[in-house]
Amino acid sequence: MTLLSRKTDYALLILSFLHSRRKGGCARTIAEHFGLSRAFVANILKELCQKGFVASQRGVNGGYSLLRPADDISLAELLESLEDGFQLANCNGNGETDDCAVQHICPIRGPIGQVHQRILETLRSVTIAELFTNTVPALTTFQPVLNTVNVREVCASGMTDL
Repeated sequence: MTLLSRKTDYALLILSFLHSRRKGGCARTIAEHFGLSRAFVANILKELCQKGFVASQRGVNGGYSLLRPADDISLAELLESLEDGFQLANCNGNGETDDCAVQHICPIRGPIGQVHQRILETLRSVTIAELFTNTVPALTTFQPVLNTVNVREVCASGMTDL
């Protein structure tokens, strides 16, 4: 499972391209730059225009450019817009869901909801400009668990499902 879909991943690539070129670019140039399908890039650009991230200009000197500065776009905003909302679990959406038969007695629904909120807060605190300039702030409240595991031992033992 990945948090970023291919569409969102490519949208970030496209936005980084447009961020680095103030005059913008066309779908063909962007597709060629990253070795992507021109049609897929054009579809993503169209959606980015509809969602208010990118502006399009028709004509000979036309193309696409960022509608707002990358400093004004959070990673959460992009994810929530392109992915039609982000949920850690089905029960973290708005209201009740039919997907879970035990949600009314679930002991982890509340804690999972709290984790979901913490993830959203972190995603809201990161702008796409930080991704493009490699200046994402370090998380101070999260300590990775893998620092106590010898990765070579895990790989040698064949346990790759971690």
